[in-house]
Amino acid sequence: MASTTYTPVGIRTVGALQLSASAKPHSAADGASRSGIWVAIFAITMMFAALTSALFVREGSSGDWQHMVLPSILYANTLVLLLSSFTVEMARRAFAARAIIEGRAANAALAWLVVTFALGLLFVAGQYEAWRQLAAHGLFLATNPNSSFFYVFTGMHILHLLGGVAALVYLIGQLAGSYTAFRRIAFANTATYWHFMGVLWLYLLLVLRAKI
Repeated sequence: MASTTYTPVGIRTVGALQLSASAKPHSAADGASRSGIWVAIFAITMMFAALTSALFVREGSSGDWQHMVLPSILYANTLVLLLSSFTVEMARRAFAARAIIEGRAANAALAWLVVTFALGLLFVAGQYEAWRQLAAHGLFLATNPNSSFFYVFTGMHILHLLGGVAALVYLIGQLAGSYTAFRRIAFANTATYWHFMGVLWLYLLLVLRAKI
């Protein structure tokens, strides 16, 4: 009687099927996440473009526009934000160089993210100090048109930057907890958004210098 040979492939097959089944949802979720961050960046860009247009129209439509001297701390804040863009990129590269997330990469990325988080908070504190300096000179939100635009531009930028800070807190929590469940796409999206915040601030600083 011919004998039948059974190959113990059950566990491996199930595992492969589970991976295959979960790959598609993760890929779809990653694609949606990537698209979402670019939609958010586009929306923010359009909003600041509209504010810039309103600034140009307001400046040219009346004779009460008075230029003011920007607080010097804004330039130090710019350096802080650019440095934070460098640190978040170093965190991203700590993972990008490895196909599999492991402890050493997670620890390196965590350290860079903590530094980025601290620099982000330092930037926010520096912007608040700029507001305090303007207030000390009697320049408030409703003092005149150009001071109003200054507070709106910088305030809206800080609000969106705090969204990036919240994302950093989420990533730091995941890495400090269990990096095995860490999603690379969340890391990549946060880095992209944070770089965008830096580029946006450089643009706003140029506009403020030229028009405010």
